[in-house]
Amino acid sequence: MQYLYIFLGLLFIQPVFAAKLAIIIDDIGYRQTDEAVLSLPNTITLSVLPHTPLGQKLAQDGHNNGHEIMLHLPMQALNGKELGPGGLTNDMTEQQIKQQLYYAVSSIPFAKGANNHMGSLLTQMRDPMRWVMQSLKQNNLYFVDSMTTRFTKAADSAQSLGVPTLKRQVFLDNDVSEVALQRQFNLIMAMAKKDKQVIAIAHPYPETVHFLKANLHRLEQAGIELVHTSHLLPPTGNNEMMASQTSANSNLILK
Repeated sequence: MQYLYIFLGLLFIQPVFAAKLAIIIDDIGYRQTDEAVLSLPNTITLSVLPHTPLGQKLAQDGHNNGHEIMLHLPMQALNGKELGPGGLTNDMTEQQIKQQLYYAVSSIPFAKGANNHMGSLLTQMRDPMRWVMQSLKQNNLYFVDSMTTRFTKAADSAQSLGVPTLKRQVFLDNDVSEVALQRQFNLIMAMAKKDKQVIAIAHPYPETVHFLKANLHRLEQAGIELVHTSHLLPPTGNNEMMASQTSANSNLILK
């Protein structure tokens, strides 16, 4: 009986979470200021660009701190913006895409998943997306569609090949003003309470890091648990949750 009372007591002092939130900070690897993301709670996921000056070190340090690591995979955009090293384009053959992805994965230690950097053009193309997902499956990586176009075929390709997949629903920091960050954070919290789980993407801007440090405590107060992205993956072979994530396009930007 004594142990029962202790168990019940522990239940009451543990926070009760009604919803889960994953925050992915991507575009990591080029700037010294990116190191500031390591000061954030390790329940935040870090997505690192391949072949960047600081990418390998930040992936290693982030992993050592307990962060989940992802590969931020550059893909061709409609605006023709420079992709940087490791980029995938629509004029590549299957062999070229798979080789490029192999080297990208090799450059980021401890990656558990990948999400697209830009990609508003390439993610619309079925064949390149199939080749990408075949490579991710071979490397046991999950995929998060950053949703840079409403016409993306990335998640569909992932599902068809059995690659665990999710979709970004909100961008936190398209505008880094305090007012805009507060507005987006409030939106994230409201969506989490309504949908029970949310994936948000942010960037290693100094304003974003400062804002998160000052506001993440609000999540626990609202019954929202901050978790690694992989914790939101659907059970193997069951991606039905993807169909319900229609709110992803509400915060769409092309890049």
